[in-house]
Amino acid sequence: MFDFLKKLVSKKPKKKVKPAAPPKKVKVAVAKPKPAAPPKKVKVAVAKPKPAEIETKKDEKKGFFSFTEKIKKGLTKTRENLGNQLTNLFKSKKIDESFFEELEMILLTADVGIQATELLIQQVRLKVKEGNVQDESKLKIILKDCLTEILIPIESPLKVDKNLPFVIMVVGVNGTGKTTTIGKLTKLLQNEGKKVLIAAGDTYRAAATEQLSVWGERNNVEVMSHATADPSSVIFDAINSAKAKNIDVVIADTAGRLPTQKNLIDEITKIKRVITKCHEEAPQEILLVLDANTGQNAITQLKIFNEALGITGLIMTKLDGTAKGGVLAAIAKELPTPVRFIGVGEGIDDLREFKAKEYAKGMFE
Repeated sequence: MFDFLKKLVSKKPKKKVKPAAPPKKVKVAVAKPKPAAPPKKVKVAVAKPKPAEIETKKDEKKGFFSFTEKIKKGLTKTRENLGNQLTNLFKSKKIDESFFEELEMILLTADVGIQATELLIQQVRLKVKEGNVQDESKLKIILKDCLTEILIPIESPLKVDKNLPFVIMVVGVNGTGKTTTIGKLTKLLQNEGKKVLIAAGDTYRAAATEQLSVWGERNNVEVMSHATADPSSVIFDAINSAKAKNIDVVIADTAGRLPTQKNLIDEITKIKRVITKCHEEAPQEILLVLDANTGQNAITQLKIFNEALGITGLIMTKLDGTAKGGVLAAIAKELPTPVRFIGVGEGIDDLREFKAKEYAKGMFE
């Protein structure tokens, strides 16, 4: 019996076997068929205009108006001066001999000049009589049309010929805005696709070279300068460099000259001779920069510079800051010289080609 009990005690209890977990349901990923994509619309490839083309089209649509508005804005002081005086003249007088005498004085105060004023008064008399004009607005239209006729002969844009490099020699009295004008002219030529090099020939004024360097950086063009070198040698080197690098235009700055100082005028004529030795056809253009604020004195400067160098074109600056915009009419009658550009503001794009009709319109409308 004890043996039987021992056997019972010695038997180890069997471990409880957990029932096997039911097998997990394995979800078989069956790819659901995607609905057929709708057929894509085939777009016909239409070439989009490039930004430059868009700008060109914009310019075609509004370029004329923007140019006119810019000139009009630039001649605000001249126009207001003339307009106010003409309004007062109509209020105080009927159109008779006394009226024309006062009109003559008004035109002279705008620096239209004696010869141009006499011609304008003569033409206005005739047209007023023919049309029996008694209205201020009609008189302004007559003045605008007559002034346009006077200015048209000096309307002449700059043309860069194929005999490269095209050398532009820029001259003028200090203070006319010569250096700034060179920077603006560089930008304008670049817009026409020209490669430009600037020669800092005003070695007498350190600030001139510094100013040109700033313009050079702004326009991304080379400015050739030598701190102590003779101005002729700077320009000579610039032209040779332009030849080697296939540069289209060389703009040669020169020191501001007072027309009364003969020794300085002699030196600038030497620069012209040196340029011709370096490039037989150069300088193709000799531009005189004039400040509109100087009025009739601009004609005196033109006479002296023309005698010394043979001026081929004019740039009239600072028209936006003066009431003497009529000075171009005086030049047209007294010493007709092609006017290439006019400065009508301080911005880099404010150097504009001179257009007689728009200029006259800006003075009277």
